[in-house]
Amino acid sequence: MSFPRQQARTRRFTIGVPRAFQISPDGRRVAFLRGRDGDDPAACLWILEPDGRERVVADPRSIGADDEDLPPEERARRERLRETGGGIVAYTVDDAFTAAAFTLSGRLYHVGLADGGAGPRELPVAGPVVDPLICPRGEHVAYVSGGALRVAGIADGRDRVLAAAGSPGVTWGLAEFIAAEEMSRFRGMWWAPDGSALLAARVDDTPVRRWTIADPADPGAVPQTVAYPAAGTPNADVRLAVLALDAAGADGAGAAAPVWVDWDRAALPYLVRAGWTDRPGAGPAVVFSAQSRDQRTLALFRADPATGAVSELHRDTDPVWVEIMPGVPGFTAGGDLVRIGRPENGAERRLHVGGRVIGPADVYLRSVADIDGDRVLVSGSPAGRPGEVALWLIDTADGRATPVEFPGAPHGGGLDSGRLRGGTVVLQRRDMDHDGVRTAVVYGAAAERPRVAGVASLAQAPDLPAPRVAFWSAGEREIPSALVLPSWYEEGSGSLPVLLDPYGGPHAQRVLRCRSAHLTSQWFADQGFAVLIADGRGTPGIGTAWEQAIHLDMADVVLSDQIAALRDAAERFGFLDVERVAIRGWSFGGYLAALAVLRRPDVFHAAVAGAPVTDWTLYDTHYTERYLGLPQEQADAYARSSLLADRADPNRPLLLIHGLVDDNVVFAHTQRLSSALLAAGRTHTVLPLSGITHMAAEETTAENLLLIQVDFLHTALKSRLAGVAAG
Repeated sequence: MSFPRQQARTRRFTIGVPRAFQISPDGRRVAFLRGRDGDDPAACLWILEPDGRERVVADPRSIGADDEDLPPEERARRERLRETGGGIVAYTVDDAFTAAAFTLSGRLYHVGLADGGAGPRELPVAGPVVDPLICPRGEHVAYVSGGALRVAGIADGRDRVLAAAGSPGVTWGLAEFIAAEEMSRFRGMWWAPDGSALLAARVDDTPVRRWTIADPADPGAVPQTVAYPAAGTPNADVRLAVLALDAAGADGAGAAAPVWVDWDRAALPYLVRAGWTDRPGAGPAVVFSAQSRDQRTLALFRADPATGAVSELHRDTDPVWVEIMPGVPGFTAGGDLVRIGRPENGAERRLHVGGRVIGPADVYLRSVADIDGDRVLVSGSPAGRPGEVALWLIDTADGRATPVEFPGAPHGGGLDSGRLRGGTVVLQRRDMDHDGVRTAVVYGAAAERPRVAGVASLAQAPDLPAPRVAFWSAGEREIPSALVLPSWYEEGSGSLPVLLDPYGGPHAQRVLRCRSAHLTSQWFADQGFAVLIADGRGTPGIGTAWEQAIHLDMADVVLSDQIAALRDAAERFGFLDVERVAIRGWSFGGYLAALAVLRRPDVFHAAVAGAPVTDWTLYDTHYTERYLGLPQEQADAYARSSLLADRADPNRPLLLIHGLVDDNVVFAHTQRLSSALLAAGRTHTVLPLSGITHMAAEETTAENLLLIQVDFLHTALKSRLAGVAAG
């Protein structure tokens, strides 16, 4: 099987990889999702028992619900999550780890987790069901249907409305577009610790402008109307309320009276995080964080669930923007606030616990992975090694940070992630020495001699040579860079055309110390290219100043770093043919690829731009305004970063690829650029993808896109070579 087909069929080799881990309170049992083999896209729910047995507790095929028929809200939720899998894609468990809830094709299921316990059963509720959340005591499941927040009793089957939508454009219990797409908040409801109430988000998107997305390949289909908050336009109105379970009516009538949690939403309109804390001696309280529209302020609040009265706990400010950090805020068992923030002196982000700054100082802190009692598991990159991600277990009592090593591997050297509960750590590792993902369960992680078990990955191994990658820091700015060479190439045997393969923008890195990050680049290399990857300013992993360097300029800064990395590579590797340089990318990488040939055709000779943002006034509020401000106030920044006026000479071959039903970077981006190029008499090629959203996950499309790209690049650079020879 060819690599393009294998990669498409296995969904980038993710099928069969264990994921979505949950750990029992005593740390003895672990739940996870995984298909039955590397070809099975329908994920099952599994349990790893203390004796090392892996046991299936819910299989979509045995339930008879493997043919997916998803409600629109679930499709939208998966699109925001970039979820391409099938079967059971998400589940929640009760606090005691006795039961789980999940959906299949919009139907609600409940399953016991004990060995030999009852198998999955469908709960008879109003459908279609979206995003079910089992309560901490395992007695109820909250879910959303038709915009209403509902609760079903697991024992008695009683299904009732907790909060009705009330009017079109209003939903309860779901994350709005901006929260899910840009703030990594994918949920809109949270159970109280005792299961007596729900904290829920009420979203009213009627202020948001409506856009129509239609697929010209299917003129009989009804166009999709979406609420899309483009830069400078209104966002959805988001409120919070506490809904007591005992106040809800029966049989779908008489919804609970909300206790509104009000804060200054005019000043802090973005609801970033929400949940509960149960401080010793104080009882349950609501906690949430909210951010200003200019994102220079992020405030943390506590609220009384009985009255809704709000008090401020902490406030972060930054003259450029405050970064939203994963995994925080949180609280230790003793009630100490856990957060990630920058000290007042403007130094790098550190871990703060109860007002103290603890943990390693020479680390680019990425997230709080978990909090277990008074221990905190954090992830970060060691100083000077942005392409690696390591873990530390921090004892908040004494501030001691212990490196968490994957069994048999050094601390660092790859990409590690983990979960922590009951003293057990589930570790996953990707590195340059192994294909795919390895998983280890470390029982008693803080003990001197912990016990270790493995969870098998059933993913296929790539039918491709191991990536041949050289890593280094390029130029004066020490830009993290990697060069991927053909597996068959021998130095001294001739020059190679160069293909830049970046993302190059915020919140994503491509120069990573793991094989899986370089598989597609290796395939392109084996088609006859030296593939260069560079993480310039704006990307994470180095520091705040590096990330904020793109403020008010999303174009010149990122493009100049790609050129600097190319020039440094040409000096280091004498076999790179800088007369034949191409660039390809998707999303922000697509924007960067088009930018390169339109603004610097003296350096770049061909480009493939997939789903590019071409006009930043068409992209969403939270992302775009963080970097460029409001278009009404920063017109010059938007003009500098737009592609619509770029057409430097000479005209270079440009292939634009875009899904016609993309609701993230809408097709209008490519259409506007194509129209501008056509008006200027500039030749280019547009490949519209019928029925495809932002990521081309459909198997045939994903396979052929790689083949089409490499054919386009070969033709473009061969013509370039002929032109150089003729000149």
